Amino acid sequence: MNMKMKTSTSRRTCTFIIRACFSILCICQLANVVLSKCSRNMVIFNFGDSNSDTGGYPAAHGIRFGLPDGRSFFHQPSDRLCDGRLVLDYLCESLNMSYLTPYLDSVRPNFKNGVNYAIGGATTLPKNALFTLSTQVGQHIRFLQLQSKGLEDLIDKEDLKNAVYMIDIGQNDVAGAFTYLSQTSQVMQKIPSFISEIQDAIWAIYKHGGKNFWVHNTGPLGCLPQKIATRNASNLNDVDDYGCLKSMNKAAEAFNNQLRALCEQLRLQMKDATIVYVDMYSIKYDLIANARAYGIQNPLMVCCGYGGLPYNYNSNITCRQSGYTLCKEGSAYISWDGVHYTEFANAIVASKILSTNYSTPPLDLHHFCT
Repeated sequence: MNMKMKTSTSRRTCTFIIRACFSILCICQLANVVLSKCSRNMVIFNFGDSNSDTGGYPAAHGIRFGLPDGRSFFHQPSDRLCDGRLVLDYLCESLNMSYLTPYLDSVRPNFKNGVNYAIGGATTLPKNALFTLSTQVGQHIRFLQLQSKGLEDLIDKEDLKNAVYMIDIGQNDVAGAFTYLSQTSQVMQKIPSFISEIQDAIWAIYKHGGKNFWVHNTGPLGCLPQKIATRNASNLNDVDDYGCLKSMNKAAEAFNNQLRALCEQLRLQMKDATIVYVDMYSIKYDLIANARAYGIQNPLMVCCGYGGLPYNYNSNITCRQSGYTLCKEGSAYISWDGVHYTEFANAIVASKILSTNYSTPPLDLHHFCT
């Protein structure tokens, strides 16, 4: 082996060790509540889909998500489509605040730290349909009206002035477009309409006093085991080096580029607002591309599913349906059920967000409560 090959091997080994250590470190740190730097009570209003739904869907439909959801941390049903905590839960822990209560939760709701309007399956379109983004914004405006009409104890007025408005939506719009449009180019043409709804939502919130916005872009949809396992297997050219679908990831990137441009535009128009754009796509794709460095052996394999290798996903026997199989609790998997991430993966994603390395501008959430 010559010197150049030795150097290359050493670099790869060092990179592996660094990433592995980072993975272990971030999971250990996020296993406990991080000491908050906040000097005042933090308030978050969250708008989104199942990636950040802490119980809105079950509350709306009068159901409970049973086990195995919630097995890894709550050790009981948690009304989250995950084996444990979501990224949003970890962000709340980092701020030493309670987990966000769903807007529709009628049983002893606690809105001291904000409200979660996110609903599983939510989209940006069609406008004003049940639980879409515009409806979630309408719910928020109603919440503010109730607060101003004698329910001031819901959230402290001073805390409300500094509230952060999180937006994490669009995945279902882009992924869903592939189910009724045959060409990727047709999906691309739909994206501006999704972005327009997010723009309208931010403006509506801004006009009702919102000044701090935290916007997540969408992840690599083409790396979701559900999408890969049910793809057209004859189109081998649509698979990238890591086994993900190029067409879906191309659409996700197009959505993200337009969302980033929107944030840039709004910063110029809303001079007194702070708008942070978070690159979730890069964070999540890194988990796939460098899976071994995080201790993940099969990055595209589902923890809760059926069928074994390569994906453990079968559309006829999915997680929560009779016959599913489970990976060992605590094992290193990215995908929980083919669509949603595991607590293991969410811990890593949250730690990357908190690093500020994927945020524009590079602000920490603590910026809004100090």
